[in-house]
Amino acid sequence: MTPPKRQLHLNAFLMSTGHHEASWRLPESDPFASTKIEHYQHLARTAERGKLDSIFFADSPVLFGEVGRRPAGKLEPTVLLTAIATATQRIGLIATASTTYNDPFNLARRFASVDWVSGGRAGWNVVTTAGPDAARNFGVDDQPAHAVRYERAAEFIEVAQKLWDSWEDDAILADKAEGVWGDDTKIRVIDHEGKHFRVRGPLNVPRSPQGHPLIVQAGSSENGKNLAAQYAEAVFTAHQTLAGAQQFYTDLKARTAAAGRDPEGIKILPGIVPVIASTEAEALRLDRELDELIKPEYAREQLARTLRLAPEDLPLDRQLPADLPSEDEIEGAKSRYTLIVELARREQLTVRQLIGRLGGGRGHRTFSGTPEQVADAIQEWFQAGAADGFNIMPPVLPSGLEIFVDQVVPILQQRGLFRTEYTATTLRGHYGLERPANRYAGSAAQELTSIGSAF
Repeated sequence: MTPPKRQLHLNAFLMSTGHHEASWRLPESDPFASTKIEHYQHLARTAERGKLDSIFFADSPVLFGEVGRRPAGKLEPTVLLTAIATATQRIGLIATASTTYNDPFNLARRFASVDWVSGGRAGWNVVTTAGPDAARNFGVDDQPAHAVRYERAAEFIEVAQKLWDSWEDDAILADKAEGVWGDDTKIRVIDHEGKHFRVRGPLNVPRSPQGHPLIVQAGSSENGKNLAAQYAEAVFTAHQTLAGAQQFYTDLKARTAAAGRDPEGIKILPGIVPVIASTEAEALRLDRELDELIKPEYAREQLARTLRLAPEDLPLDRQLPADLPSEDEIEGAKSRYTLIVELARREQLTVRQLIGRLGGGRGHRTFSGTPEQVADAIQEWFQAGAADGFNIMPPVLPSGLEIFVDQVVPILQQRGLFRTEYTATTLRGHYGLERPANRYAGSAAQELTSIGSAF
C-alpha cells in the first residue's frame, strides 16, 4: 500500500493586533482588541475556515515590556480558550502555561477541563519562564537556574500525565438502576514523590477526550531540546535560515529517537511572519511602513534587556558591541539570545536595522511577498527537511490571518500539501497522533476511602 502523502501542519499564533509591534498603530487596528473575546473568536473561526490544525496563545506571568510600546494586557489563556471553544467546532486550542510558576494539580485540572469543554481540542505549550520580573511576582528574588527550571519542567509534565491517567476511561458507570455513578477501582492515587513535587491525586476531573492534552514545547536550548525529545508532540521554534532549520530538525528528530520515541510523533513548526500583498513590491512597502511606525526608544530598551546591556550601550546606527555576553552566561531565553546575536552578526545589521528585523517576529523569520511566494517559501522548507509545518504569525490581525487563509492556504491545497477538509475531531487527530494509553489501566486501584469518595 502506498503511504499517504506527507502534508503540512499549520498553527496560527495569535497576538492581539498582530505580531508586528507597531500593528496597533495602523488605522485598521483596534488598540483594545487584546481584551475583546469577539476579536479572538473571529480569529479562531477564520483559522478554522482555513482548516488549520490549531491556534495558539503565548503567555507569561509578568507584564511584558513597556505599556507605551504595544498592547500589553493579556487575558489568561486557558480561560480564553474555553470561550473560543464554544464559538468553534474543529480548530485545536493551545495555550502557554509555566512549569516554574504553577503547580501540577491545578494546571492538569485546567487543561483537562479545556479538553472536555472543547471536545478534545486542548494543547499545553510548556514553558519554564525566564527573567527575574516573573520571579518577583511569586515572592522570589530571582529566577531559578536554567537547568533547574528544565529539571522541574520534566517532573511537572510527568506528574500532570499521571494525574490525567488517574481515571480510567470507563470509570464512569452512570448506572441509574443500581444507583452507582462511578467505579472506585478505576480511580488511582498517583502518590508521586519527587525532587520538586509531592502529589497524591487522583485528579478531580475524569480522563479527558484526548487522554492527555497535546504537549507543545518552545525552548531550543540544549535543555529545551532534551525536554522536547522526551515529552513534546509539537515544537514551536525560531529560525532565520534554511540550514539552521534543517540542523535543528535533524537534531531534534534524532534526540526523539534516542529517547525511545517515534520521531514522527513530534511535529516541528518554525515560526514565519508573512507580509502578503498582490505584488512583492507592495508587500515590501507594507513591511517598511510597519517598521517606520516602531518607536526605536522602546524597542532599544527591550533589545538591551535581551542582550543584558544598558540602552546607552546600543547606539542606533552602530552594530552590536563586540564584547557581548556568551550564551553560557545567559540564564533565560538562551536560544533566542543566540538567534538575535547571530542574525545581527551574519547580516552586519545596525541596532536600528536589527530593531526593524525583530519588530515583526522577535527573531522568527519574516517573509514579504505574494501569496504564491509565501506558499513557495513554506513548501521549500517543508520539503527540504526543515519543518513538519509552520507556526503562522500574522504581522497584523485580523487582516494578516484572513489573507493567509483566503489566498495562501488554497495554493497549498492545490499543491496537495494541506488538507481541504478536517478528517479528525481532536487536536491529536489533526496532528496525526494516537490517543495515549492509560498507564494505570488494569492495575489495582489504591485505597480512595481516606480522601473521601463521591461515589
